Amino acid sequence: MMRKKNSEEDRDILIKEHQNKGDHYGSLEVSRTPIHLELNTCSNGDTCREDCLNFFRDGRTQIDFVLVWEAKLNDEKQEKDENKASESEDHQELKTEETHKNWRKKFLQKLVSTGLKMEEQMTENDTIRVHYVLLHAPWNVLCYYAEELSLRVPLQAITNESSNWSAKVLEKLRIPNMMYEELPSSPMSHYTCQFKANKLSRFLGSENRDTFFTNTQRHQILYEILARTPYGQQKRGEVGIDRLLNERIFTAAFPLHDGPYEIPPKNFASHTLTLRQMLYRYWAQWGKWNKYQPLDHIRKYFGEKIALYFAWLGFYTGWLLPASVVGILVFIVGISLMLSDTPAVEICSKEQEFVMCPVCKICPYWNISTICSTYKAGLLFDHGGTIFYSIFISLWAVTFLEYWKRTNATLAHHWDCFDFQEIEERPRPEFTAMAPFSMRNPITGTEEPYFPEWNRTKRILTGSMAIVVMIAVVLIFLISVIMYRAIVSILVAQSGKGVLQASALHIASITSSLVNLIFILILSRIYISLAHFLTRWEMHRTQSMYDDAFTFKVFIFQFVNFYSSPIYIAFFKGRFVGYPGHYNTLFQVRNEDCKAGGCLIELAQEMLVIMVGKQVINNIQEFIVPKLLNWWHKQKRHRHEKKKEKVAAMDPWERDYQLMSYKGLFDEYLEMVIQFGFITIFVAACPLAPLFALLNNWVEIRLDAQKFVCEYRRPVVERAQGIGIWFYILEVITYLAVISNAFLIAFTSDFLPRLYYKYTHNFNLVGYVDFTLAYAPENFVSQNNTMCRYRAYRENDGSYSIVYWNLLAIRLGFVIVFEHVVFFISRMIDMLVPDIPESVEIKVKREHYMAKQALSDNQALGQVLFQTEESEMAPKEREPEAAQDPPNPLPAIPDHQPL
Repeated sequence: MMRKKNSEEDRDILIKEHQNKGDHYGSLEVSRTPIHLELNTCSNGDTCREDCLNFFRDGRTQIDFVLVWEAKLNDEKQEKDENKASESEDHQELKTEETHKNWRKKFLQKLVSTGLKMEEQMTENDTIRVHYVLLHAPWNVLCYYAEELSLRVPLQAITNESSNWSAKVLEKLRIPNMMYEELPSSPMSHYTCQFKANKLSRFLGSENRDTFFTNTQRHQILYEILARTPYGQQKRGEVGIDRLLNERIFTAAFPLHDGPYEIPPKNFASHTLTLRQMLYRYWAQWGKWNKYQPLDHIRKYFGEKIALYFAWLGFYTGWLLPASVVGILVFIVGISLMLSDTPAVEICSKEQEFVMCPVCKICPYWNISTICSTYKAGLLFDHGGTIFYSIFISLWAVTFLEYWKRTNATLAHHWDCFDFQEIEERPRPEFTAMAPFSMRNPITGTEEPYFPEWNRTKRILTGSMAIVVMIAVVLIFLISVIMYRAIVSILVAQSGKGVLQASALHIASITSSLVNLIFILILSRIYISLAHFLTRWEMHRTQSMYDDAFTFKVFIFQFVNFYSSPIYIAFFKGRFVGYPGHYNTLFQVRNEDCKAGGCLIELAQEMLVIMVGKQVINNIQEFIVPKLLNWWHKQKRHRHEKKKEKVAAMDPWERDYQLMSYKGLFDEYLEMVIQFGFITIFVAACPLAPLFALLNNWVEIRLDAQKFVCEYRRPVVERAQGIGIWFYILEVITYLAVISNAFLIAFTSDFLPRLYYKYTHNFNLVGYVDFTLAYAPENFVSQNNTMCRYRAYRENDGSYSIVYWNLLAIRLGFVIVFEHVVFFISRMIDMLVPDIPESVEIKVKREHYMAKQALSDNQALGQVLFQTEESEMAPKEREPEAAQDPPNPLPAIPDHQPL
């Protein structure tokens, strides 16, 4: 029977301090006596500073992680005046500061109890003293947590084969590959399996303890310890470094970069460069825009999650090339048709024949010849080639995703994360601390924290209501912007001034865009904070589940934010206007009609402004903002010191602390996925969209590379099996693109009306302009004493004509045929292209076989593994941590004996 943890459990800690030292291998207890925090301190000016980088002052102990906090130099004076200010706000602030000091001290004491080694460094200026706590994990701690976290270690080295499909194609065609560049010290590939301490001798490189675990694995272990360690009551969630950072108890926590990224001036050998310097030289420079990305080096330095992002971004950019080429050809076809189009010639030549009705109450009559240039510009995007290009992009998107699945499977196996999410991924530290129950994992057989699925489902449903409310708020703001645009255009037109009156629509459009931008920014900030709160409240077990839930919430909101205006123009604007004398209104304001050139040219303009403008602004921000922030960070702390002297004396932890903190990949993925939506959902309106996306992505790859190598602190390595929920979002966008393009061609484009006119009236489209214009009703003409025309398929009394109903049937039939044909071909591509290459399947089976041989003492061992009764799989209440047996108990081994 499940119940909440009792109050005694609040005093337990996640990292167990065993009663008897040495009972288990990797014991985290360092002494039976109370622990006193003792740090080796070394101020910035002392002579104890060593020349070697990323080591303690002894020159041998490697720095695995750095904790930083800042203290004001006048804190002591404030503490002396505490009694005088007992009734003031200062007293409350002092009490909070004292609480933070106690939490920080307790947290560091708990870290010492886990067996970590520490050393403190300090720097100060006139007002602030900065404390740096350098952390190192000894061999026993590394082994304990490597087995606890199921880290994968190498069994056998294998040939590192190239995974670039374009390199293989060029090699078969015997074409020189200008994109290939040889890199020094290419990482080796290995068959790997999960680490087991009692099988250490069977792993590759086990004879050298200093290099057996990679730097990124050491970072993972240190972060796991920091994320699990409590500093207060667990019932209140006072656990882990993330909470301490949010409370500003610590200002930063990060692993160190491998030295500076700058290349030595002259006379250096490539193999002597650090991994960071190699990434800067061969990846993060603008001159490498036409070279392959060194994905293995990226993975080795930043981890699988970041490497998979850059792999996907490079793969996506490569696939944009054929889409861009075809789009340019379709655009050129549009130019040729524009010069010889019969309806365009009729519009431009007949100046007085077609007098058009006013577009608003106070607007004058106008001649159709005034839209000659606008109509021709619309032909660049609205012609027969649009049908072909829409089908091409729909199939391109499906094929792109199918081949990315194959590439993702190859990389996931190559980087040892093929089964990561299903088998290896552990619960989040915050989930471990807050979950009220425990349950045996049916896959791994280990005891894990558990949160009832029904309770999580109820929380998700409750959070969904908040999402619906926020989306409704966005739609309300969209309607208000539409009304604002209509009202402002009328007010400006009534001003009577010639210049303002002629520019009324442009002024209304520009100001409404600014108002809409302000609404978007405010609502985005509110919603992202709300999404973080809801996702934490839902208690997702793993980090992948947490990221997917958060991504889904935010993307729904951003989808409405970015696509609401194009969707309105494409499918709703001009559909409910009415006709002269009987115009439809919304809150007594006449519904918006499309401009004289039609809705498709408006959609193309809107899409280019949003997509291209957003990309340009983001790239400028990504290039300038990090440099300005880092410059300001340095100036704030060293305004009283000379730059040359300070650089010479700067320690690596101090230098890295001045860099920007890593914020995750959500914004990077969101930018690219929104772009993918623009070039697929609305591609019928602008065939040049993939070209602009391609140019942007070439810049984006190098900007992101520079940020990670030069501007960001080194992120903690995160493992991942793929790009997560973003892949499923891309699949949904692909399906929406087929439906959207079908309706765009059928209802927004002139393709079907032209085709109908060709086969029912005149194949050369002579008289097509007159065919598309209706006469104003007699009562409207009698009131204004002027006969005028308007764009619609209506009779003289305003009712729909037989042509309208015929076209409606043709349009609906076209949508059905288009969707079925494209979806059928897409399904065939899905069936013909396997998700996992056959070579990868063979390698996976081979690796499982080798792991079994390496870790099994005899063949009978496999018959008793994971034989667990059903009763053991059922959820049960969590026992106090002190009463639980430590996970994976291992025999104690004296430090002086080799493992």
